[in-house]
Amino acid sequence: MAVLPIVEIPDPRLRLVSEPVEKVDDSIRDLVADMVDTMYAAHGIGLAAIQIGVAKRVLVIDLQERVTEDEEKPEAIRDPRAYINPEILSVSDELSTYSEGCLSIPEQYAEVTRPARCRVKWLDEQGESHEAELDGLLATCMQHEIDHLNGVLFIDHISRLKRDMVVKKLAKMRKAA
Repeated sequence: MAVLPIVEIPDPRLRLVSEPVEKVDDSIRDLVADMVDTMYAAHGIGLAAIQIGVAKRVLVIDLQERVTEDEEKPEAIRDPRAYINPEILSVSDELSTYSEGCLSIPEQYAEVTRPARCRVKWLDEQGESHEAELDGLLATCMQHEIDHLNGVLFIDHISRLKRDMVVKKLAKMRKAA
């Protein structure tokens, strides 16, 4: 399909609450295909539709092994998954901490603590309903991407001091480019 530009902070679209998908049809499947292409081109593991400027409750995730920009990722190891209208039903009391990054906040990372597990329901690309208990990196990534659908960024989960440092480092990096 197409590799689309990724919306970056401080773009106000990243703070929008995305609208539910009313009907899973070819336009949504085309959106998913564009999102997957864009995610792979940016070497990411997850992408929410709002990150390409579309305020729909759609996200894609592929936790398969990432490669460097100089390598081609073999199609055989790709396993992209689409989550349409995802909703967190419950979360564990147990927490886990990951160093999170975001394609909308390039090359910036911070330790974020989230629930270690979450129960999620969603629709797939055929409009079929699913529900599953997620853990590990998939649970973290799902929570991160659903946050995007609600206008929340990973830097909203860290202290103001750390958030300001991330934003300043990004501004310095952009100025140097």
